[in-house]
Amino acid sequence: MSALLVPPSRVPQARNRGVALRTITGETYRAFLTSPAGTALGAGFLQCPSWADVKEGWRAQLLGWGPAPEAGEMTGVALVLLRQFPGTRKYFAYLPEGPVADWSDPDVDGWLVPLLEHLRRTGVFAVRIGPSPVYRRWDAALLKSATGAGRRLGDVLASEVDPLGTAVAERLRARGWHRCGGEGTGGDGDAQPRHVFHVPLAGRTTEDLWTGLNQEWRRNVRRAQKEGVEVVVGSAVELPEFYRLLGITERRDGFRLGRSLAYYERQYAALNAEEPGRMKLYLARHRGEILAAHTMITVGRRAWYQTGASADHRREVRPSNALQWRMMQDAQAHGADVYDMRGVPSTLDPEERAYGLLRWKLGTGGQVVETLGEWERPLGGSANHALHRAFQAYLNRR
Repeated sequence: MSALLVPPSRVPQARNRGVALRTITGETYRAFLTSPAGTALGAGFLQCPSWADVKEGWRAQLLGWGPAPEAGEMTGVALVLLRQFPGTRKYFAYLPEGPVADWSDPDVDGWLVPLLEHLRRTGVFAVRIGPSPVYRRWDAALLKSATGAGRRLGDVLASEVDPLGTAVAERLRARGWHRCGGEGTGGDGDAQPRHVFHVPLAGRTTEDLWTGLNQEWRRNVRRAQKEGVEVVVGSAVELPEFYRLLGITERRDGFRLGRSLAYYERQYAALNAEEPGRMKLYLARHRGEILAAHTMITVGRRAWYQTGASADHRREVRPSNALQWRMMQDAQAHGADVYDMRGVPSTLDPEERAYGLLRWKLGTGGQVVETLGEWERPLGGSANHALHRAFQAYLNRR
């Protein structure tokens, strides 16, 4: 990752009202994430230093702020990805699902202002962030009974509205931030999914997880076991087979991730170099053939099902259900508080093709969670505003 990082000697330093902000080493950054203070902030894998190695075409900075960042005394960190606007020396800054900060701090300006000042001095013309607080939650049982023609998540009264998420959204709007894609869009303007699916693990036994599955899921897991589906943890050697199955899945389900095999190989190598076992490839074999392959990532007390792929044939033996059941159990054994199944569509219309993914995840008995999504703003001045508009037009043409 060192080839990607902006050298600390070239980066201006910022200080505001007793909060020092500095570029820090990967070692210092990772130490903070594993400290009690860092663990409490619940950083996602997109804010780990290793993610800089995954993202080609971006430069990266590791930042930390607090009383003494150089000594590891910090209250927050951020992986900042920088993309240069062609033909200029200016950058667009992206903090995927970051920064890793205490969003409950009412003095959000105490750390946000130094961060923006630093980025402006680095040559950044606009910033996109992904605040961590949750906005709304819907229980699976509620959504199963709320389906209908043309219905969306926003049409259903949420099971829970998080007051912190509401407060953070209001604070960001007051400071000139705009929600990418606007309000009520389902996150169409976000690079990361706005609606995700969580299966709670904290305080639950394996039996609790099993009874939380609906009857169809339990039947499918039993069917896989009866048919002799074997679930194992693979290695980098099986990534080409995973990628082949992913291509089949994309054509069958009508989506396109646009990732290469090299991308997944780079991701697997980078994340596991940072911490062995951080990214795992789970395989479902039947009669000696790999029928499905799913990836899981763990950071601290969180686990994510990232990408799933499966063959078109022998789907009746339910290899994907068997994989997910094993992955949930492994996440629980790892000590994760939540199993994040990542993105779900906002449609509740059974006639829409995308609804099938939501229906499948609802069967685990978890919750649909609406995050705050991604927020963006130019960094002041007419020139930066103009560059921001031009950059958005450039991305739309690509």
